[in-house]
Amino acid sequence: MLAAAGIAASLVALPASAQESGGTLVMVTQPEPPNLAPYISTSGPIGQVASKVYEGLVNIGPDFEILPSLAKSWEISDDGLTYTFSLQEGVTWHDGEPFTSADVQFGIMDVLREVHPRGGSLLQVIESVDTPDDLTAVLNLSEPAPYLLVALNGYESPIVAKHIFDGTDIRGNETANAPIGTGPFKFVEWQKGQYVRMDKNEDYWQDGKPYLDRVVVRFIADAATRTAAMESEEVLLGGFGAIPNIDVPALEELPYLEATTEGYGYFAPMMQLQFNTSKAPYDNEKVRQAIAYAVDRDFVVENIWFGFGKVATGPISSLFEPTGLYTTDGVIDYTVDDRIEKANALLDEAGYPRGDNGIRFSMVHDMTPYGEEWRRFGEYVKQALGEVGIAVDLRYEDVATWLKRVYTDYDYEMSSNWLFGLPDPVIGVHRQFHSDQIRQGTVFVNGMLWSTPEMDALMDKAKTENDPAARAELYKEFQQVVTEAAPVIFMHEMEFVTVYNTKLHDVVTGPLGIYNNFADMWMEQ
Repeated sequence: MLAAAGIAASLVALPASAQESGGTLVMVTQPEPPNLAPYISTSGPIGQVASKVYEGLVNIGPDFEILPSLAKSWEISDDGLTYTFSLQEGVTWHDGEPFTSADVQFGIMDVLREVHPRGGSLLQVIESVDTPDDLTAVLNLSEPAPYLLVALNGYESPIVAKHIFDGTDIRGNETANAPIGTGPFKFVEWQKGQYVRMDKNEDYWQDGKPYLDRVVVRFIADAATRTAAMESEEVLLGGFGAIPNIDVPALEELPYLEATTEGYGYFAPMMQLQFNTSKAPYDNEKVRQAIAYAVDRDFVVENIWFGFGKVATGPISSLFEPTGLYTTDGVIDYTVDDRIEKANALLDEAGYPRGDNGIRFSMVHDMTPYGEEWRRFGEYVKQALGEVGIAVDLRYEDVATWLKRVYTDYDYEMSSNWLFGLPDPVIGVHRQFHSDQIRQGTVFVNGMLWSTPEMDALMDKAKTENDPAARAELYKEFQQVVTEAAPVIFMHEMEFVTVYNTKLHDVVTGPLGIYNNFADMWMEQ
């Protein structure tokens, strides 16, 4: 699907003889991650760091071809129920222990299926993993899952070491902040509030790689300082909003800096507002619809994200249009010219008239703690909802506190957020709306506490439907129902920018972008 959208590598690799070893890559990530445990959280900054340490069974190439990683080859049975992986020889964990099929079995069955935010849904189709020998892992499925192989990459499904995690509290394992993987870089230290340092894995299983000596990921809270650090070459790389969109055009004018919007094809990120539908008045569909009408999506894209993005119409990104899974047919259009009038009428119908002071009710809007754009967006929301009589108080907290508030305590009313749609709705979209994804303490799943048996059945059917036309009809109904119920306000399909110094080569080598492991990146000395 995403290959059809034109996703490709932004840089062409030079011949091996031209590549140079050595150098320290300094990249900036915003905000600082709450931990370095991608098996328990898909928080964006975690993946940017931990993907250099942990690996998956496969990798993803420029045109979404599936490439070897910890698995050197694989076979899928004709009925689609058995995946047999032949593993790489001579792979060791960063503590020197050998990597074997037992790690694959444990990592999938005891970790990813149990505590990973998306694994609880995505990998439930895997009933068991057999280990006939140390270098063979056999996945036995309960039903065909054509979306599975692409999801076994290192970002989505990182394999962890059985000897480190077995018998421990997975969520509380001490390696959450000091990861031990098989990747091209070894974790060295985390100076909180400053940086994470990872050094070259001299025993990496790919001969001659990585080329870089070290990766240092810096955390700089102030947006202007991040831009200045890129300009002064203190920082060589930043993506996923680390460099504010407003500063990108000026940085591109500098001869030693480049910018690209490629390397985000895997993610299909969607910016949104979500409600806690267990709390009044957000348990009222009319109230949620009114707020959906009140916010001006075009204004947000053009004036807060400076044109980087596309107005969203529903839960499925328009990137899925080539597959037939995306539609606007029968989907409520919240961008109509008379949207303010509609919002006011719905709030009146819902039983929330304006008081003498013009206020219908008050709310707290929890802003995504990912930078200045989100603060500005919060300020806009306050202004827009004030126009229809809703008084908004803004709350901005650190990432860990925000995640706990929304996904563990459910102590919020409305929060801004952004989630990855990923290469198939089963992987990235179902988790937000299915009843079985109301998983207290698990982040980036159904934190709205909204679901219906009918919608669960619809998603379950779409998950296993192999006929493209029939599947498209199921997702058409899905988009119609979700946009009408409005537990989420879909604002815009986000377009991120990666800014990098031209001394870096092979920065973006596929749709995972800076979530790749950087084994192929090299630097001119």
